[in-house]
Amino acid sequence: MPLRLLSKSKYLTGLQCPRLIWIQFHEPAKIPEADPVTQYIFDQGHMVGELAQKLFPDAIVIPTDNFMGNIKQTSQLLEQRRPLCEAGILAKNLYSRIDILNPVNKNEWDIVEVKSSTSVKDIHISDVAYQRYCCSQAGLNIRKCFLALINNQYVKEGQINPEGLFNLHDVTDQVEETSVGIQDRIDEILEVISREECPEMIIGPHCRAPYECPLADCWDFLPEHSVFSLYYGGKKSFTMYDGGILTVREIPDDYKLNDKQRIQQTCVTSGEPHVDKKAIQDFLSSLQYPLYYLDFETIGPVVPLFDGVRPYQNIPFQFSVHVVKDKQSPPIHHSYLVSDTNDPRPALLAELQKVLGDSGSIIVYNKGFEDGILRDLAGVFPAYNDWINQVCSRLVDLLVPFRNFDYYHPAQKGSASLKAVLPAITGRGYEDLDISDGQLASITFLRATYGDMPEEDRGKVMRDLEEYCSRDTEGMIWIVESLGQNAQL
Repeated sequence: MPLRLLSKSKYLTGLQCPRLIWIQFHEPAKIPEADPVTQYIFDQGHMVGELAQKLFPDAIVIPTDNFMGNIKQTSQLLEQRRPLCEAGILAKNLYSRIDILNPVNKNEWDIVEVKSSTSVKDIHISDVAYQRYCCSQAGLNIRKCFLALINNQYVKEGQINPEGLFNLHDVTDQVEETSVGIQDRIDEILEVISREECPEMIIGPHCRAPYECPLADCWDFLPEHSVFSLYYGGKKSFTMYDGGILTVREIPDDYKLNDKQRIQQTCVTSGEPHVDKKAIQDFLSSLQYPLYYLDFETIGPVVPLFDGVRPYQNIPFQFSVHVVKDKQSPPIHHSYLVSDTNDPRPALLAELQKVLGDSGSIIVYNKGFEDGILRDLAGVFPAYNDWINQVCSRLVDLLVPFRNFDYYHPAQKGSASLKAVLPAITGRGYEDLDISDGQLASITFLRATYGDMPEEDRGKVMRDLEEYCSRDTEGMIWIVESLGQNAQL
């Protein structure tokens, strides 16, 4: 068996899942390509890494397009005692690329690992611990270890200021603690890699943390309505699974479930929805015409695009509003989608004010999101403050009857999200759309507006975005109509 090269990313994969690391080495074709959301996260990470390099003005950025060339050049440049970015360190069969290797004292170095996160996580510590161990095996003296994380209080004014965008966290003590037994863990991973057969598949919390595993087939054996679809099942679902309980239907009567989980079990067993007619009628009677069904789409890139904006701050770039004047009137659709690279908020607010009128319920799904967007806008554009406060006082959350389980359909599979509720209660969803969720809408908009997407592709994206956002608000109309029909049964 040839010597296997263990990189930092492979080490972290090995810590998470033996099966995944084995497949990465032996059957890599089984690993699906990164989806648009994952690729966007990677791209954001690269951008953040390049900005962090500016924290060290005299740093040398080592090219990474040639693996051995990067390692050779790193070895040569170490003698210059200058900050090195993308330094490749190879020690026997251990390899790591260091974001920033900063010289200190006479013959020591500090490791600076750059992350797009705003807080220190356990996986970051394991990441840096491996880097430090790799460096020490290569003969480098590491003094301290730092994480360069995003400062979410930074506000862009003009050009991005790297010193304001990043906070440096000294994690040397945590790395020291995590480093205990690291060679044993490396040996265990290498042993797994050297096996001729793939390790046995065992599902668990590690499948979703610290990263979502790309091997979804591990869960394919589970029957429909498994215990992992239990509403807020969490650790309880794994406890039941480990105890031999596979489906919600099989959960014993004496097992401790809350009222909502029992409703879910009853619906799975009967195959029929649960309908609290009185609660639904009370909710529907609280709606005051004209009805305005409202939905925002937002972007929140790690590196702010506009002045006065923080990292990851949600910036609305699109809205859809369906207006129903009274019970007899058909809905009228209004929409706004920014058409240039300027800050979309001023024009969006002006258009929204034209549409929402002075009275009537404004129906949203998951009120906290729209309310937060609006109040954030009020803080930035004080001229709209009184109007926004009035709008927020009219918001009605369509999530409420589903979060309360006043209505629950077994097809929801434990979820009260709009994407689960809409097809369950109306039989219509998003499967016919090219953009079918908010995260993809945000990323696609960013690529189309601030990337180098061809104009013909950009035109299609804009039409797809209009269709997707419209489906959210039209879908809420369908839900309200279906609730009314169920409450009359």
